[in-house]
Amino acid sequence: MTNKIKWALFSAVWLLLGCNCLNEQGMTMRNRMAYHFDEPAKIWEETFPLGNGRIGLMPDGGIDEENYVLNEISMWSGSKQNTDNPNALKSLPKIRELLFDGRNDEAQQLMYETFVCGGEGSRQGYRQPYGSYQIFGNLKLNCFYEDGQDAAITDYKRELSLDDAIATVSFKKGKHTYMREAFTSFSSDVAVIRLTAEDENLFDFRIGMNRPERYTVVHDRGDLRMYGRMYEGDVYDPWKRGGKDGVAEIVKEGNGMRYGARMRILLPGGGRFAVVGDTALTVEKTSEAIILIGMATDYFEKDVDGRIDSLVAAAGKKGYDTLKKEHIETYRNLYARTHVDFGHVDEKESLPINKRLELFHRDRNDPSLQALYFQFGRYLLISSTRHGSLPPNLQGLWCNTVNTPWNGDYHMNINAQMNLWPAEVCNLSELHLPLIEWTKRQVPSGRRTARVFYNARGWVTHILGNVWEFTAPGEHPSWGATNTSAAWMCAHLYNHYLYTKDTAYLADVYPVMKEAALFFTDMLVEDPRNRFLVTAPTTSPENAFVMPNGRKASVCAGSTMDNQILRELFGNTIEAANILGTDENFAGILAEKCARLMPTTIGKDGRIMEWLEPFEEVEPHHRHVSHLYGLYPAHEISFEKTPALAEAARKTLEARGDESTGWSMAWKVNFRARLHDGEHAWKLLNDLLTPSIRGDVNYSHGGGTYPNLFCAHPPFQIDGNFGGCAGIAEMLLQSHNGYIEFLPALPAAWNTGRFDGLRVQGGGEVAAIWADGNLQRAKLKALKGGTFRIKMWPDDATLTVTINGKQVSCPVQSGILEASLNTGDELILLMK
Repeated sequence: MTNKIKWALFSAVWLLLGCNCLNEQGMTMRNRMAYHFDEPAKIWEETFPLGNGRIGLMPDGGIDEENYVLNEISMWSGSKQNTDNPNALKSLPKIRELLFDGRNDEAQQLMYETFVCGGEGSRQGYRQPYGSYQIFGNLKLNCFYEDGQDAAITDYKRELSLDDAIATVSFKKGKHTYMREAFTSFSSDVAVIRLTAEDENLFDFRIGMNRPERYTVVHDRGDLRMYGRMYEGDVYDPWKRGGKDGVAEIVKEGNGMRYGARMRILLPGGGRFAVVGDTALTVEKTSEAIILIGMATDYFEKDVDGRIDSLVAAAGKKGYDTLKKEHIETYRNLYARTHVDFGHVDEKESLPINKRLELFHRDRNDPSLQALYFQFGRYLLISSTRHGSLPPNLQGLWCNTVNTPWNGDYHMNINAQMNLWPAEVCNLSELHLPLIEWTKRQVPSGRRTARVFYNARGWVTHILGNVWEFTAPGEHPSWGATNTSAAWMCAHLYNHYLYTKDTAYLADVYPVMKEAALFFTDMLVEDPRNRFLVTAPTTSPENAFVMPNGRKASVCAGSTMDNQILRELFGNTIEAANILGTDENFAGILAEKCARLMPTTIGKDGRIMEWLEPFEEVEPHHRHVSHLYGLYPAHEISFEKTPALAEAARKTLEARGDESTGWSMAWKVNFRARLHDGEHAWKLLNDLLTPSIRGDVNYSHGGGTYPNLFCAHPPFQIDGNFGGCAGIAEMLLQSHNGYIEFLPALPAAWNTGRFDGLRVQGGGEVAAIWADGNLQRAKLKALKGGTFRIKMWPDDATLTVTINGKQVSCPVQSGILEASLNTGDELILLMK
């Protein structure tokens, strides 16, 4: 049967079922989502990421020896620290005076001397008080086979199923076939590994736990237990520097976060234990073994031992089939909500993923690879966060070292926010909550920072965050002076409301939004040169400019991004106050302040100005495109409302260029989608899928994709995966302008396809099917009652509208169809 015939049959059934072809497990008539390798991993970026939102597991698929990297989302060194700097507030008037006098370089130097966090700040390194996200440990598995260690290996395959969140490896060694399955249980909250041999052939194995430092492993009632404490941080006196190179000597090394793990082996295939050594368990002559690993820290659960003991005990009472079945069902409650299909090229889908990526670099005709990448983004979000846990950090929850790049923290000048871009539109709304709760926890620390550094009310945080409520400016003002991160985080708080329309939730988060806005009512100052209110000091994140005197600086009085973020914050807070019927006077103050911000401005070169002055960029192709925040993720700029700004945004992107870090290219996919430029968005998506490793060559100079589909900054940063996933959704569906628009940036390569289970603002879930570039059928289900507006298609199209199966007539004004729906109503649009 040809692909065209398969597509026609699927489409017919899909249409008959009203765009909903799911069974109770969500997999009927879906194309299987998985990828595989034909050899064990040679590097960490070839291993499979498994996670249940709290714990992680990364198997490398070794044959005689396999390593499983263990992760736990709260595994942080460091501790809360006093970041107060008594000199900051004293110097603030002088810093502003220098900025308003055009002496930005002098203002920046003064900030380096006075306006930085106290203590050791956010210095990189796991022994610093700021801390670092770290590897939990390693699980080392050594297997011994009946045909001997030198027997030939054939039929090797290791696979990650996105449909089931299970990693498998199978191979034949000599005459016998062996298989391993691994998953991090969404239902039992333990890591599970199953080892089996075909035809009950017997094998031996030894398994142990370790980590790079600060751990103890002991035998405990037949199990293996690992425990220890993290570095709290080498503590310094921040204002009495001395010793070598002017750095204070260590006062003490504290004891930080406590952690523990318990590993239990079950032997349904028979065999016996033979203890060898203190850090491993040995099993002889078994045909099947189940390994259970419980992990925890005292960040959330103070009784670490009790927690892991109860998790392992509960899981051990269930058979493997039950553990696996419950895991899949719980996982699919999230994963199976959404599906995309852009077509298939069968011979490419059968390739190992590393070879498939290499071929895609030469031949772009592999549409299902992009669908796989979309679902991989959703898979990573489901796997790296969950309600009651922490939000995904720079690496989600996966790392393989104690010195994770950039501390594996929360960078809030785009990266932490990008991680949650897919949450609402990709039907994972509850996974937004960990970031929202994390934001709420920053408020007390942010209040202190606002008072100590700015003598302002409300709360503020700067670009770096961790699990210890660090909110102070960074130690390098060239990037650490950015102070609109709290405002940006509040956009996520309000965005969750826009998709859910949950007023009880809005009432809960409104005080956080209000206090973030309150900070800026105090912090904004008038620039005497133009009478605008500005954030001073600030930066345009991580970029620098050339001053008229030829010197370079980053610190400035106001930036385009700051103004766009503040207009959004003030506007959202005003809307929330109106919805909740509160703070009318405060809303009026915000409106007055908003009116005094410099508008987004087009420069003489036709581009949007990055700063409030016509500075030249030091790096014209800089990875951050901060001055287009108003295009995406905000919606200040659009061809519909502000065509001149939209055209200037397009010119800005042309000048910035496409090639960049992984996450930057992902952001540009979203920019292009907002500009309805589907072809360029598709081109950038292809660039994002450029293999960072081809053959044995590591192309570490540019962004792209590692063999296991992790995004390459480089090194690995997960934000690019999430940004790319959100970008694909943005190409298929938009609802930020007050109406639903289907296929706003559809490229020719996706000429025929379908999606279901995406979400729109206002509380709706939608599906669509199209052919030859034309929408054929769309469905909208109201998860929350209200009026929905849908952008229509060419006037000559014949449209049929049904609600709950009955044909209806809906008003259409200025190309927008309006329909009032009750909760649970289903509207179907059929184009003929």
